[in-house]
Amino acid sequence: MENHAVEEEIVFSSCEEAGIHDSHNEGCLVCQDKHTDRSDEDKKALLSRLRRIEGQVRGLQGLVENNAYCPDILIQVSAVTSALNSFSRQLLSSHIRGCVRRDIMNGDDATIEELCQLLQRLLK
Repeated sequence: MENHAVEEEIVFSSCEEAGIHDSHNEGCLVCQDKHTDRSDEDKKALLSRLRRIEGQVRGLQGLVENNAYCPDILIQVSAVTSALNSFSRQLLSSHIRGCVRRDIMNGDDATIEELCQLLQRLLK
């Protein structure tokens, strides 16, 4: 008889709980009280991309469970990585054209330092 593990969705209430808090920064970019109001269309497009990526990751799990050949798994890992990079580029572009532009136009130059810190973390 096969053992079917129940998959549970993991939801984090803070970045510390998710294990992404960087104590080396003066303030965690995730913890700040800043939010982005996205149009329903933009939110739908971003969520659609993430759901496709989630499906790709589940496909990877299936490959491992079915003892797929290592190079086949690695090719799929590369596809997931590419999809995440594409998602990140789209989100970063939107952030610069929207949030950063707005803050600079409103005289908030601190957003430039925030962007520099973000880019340093992304380009590690």
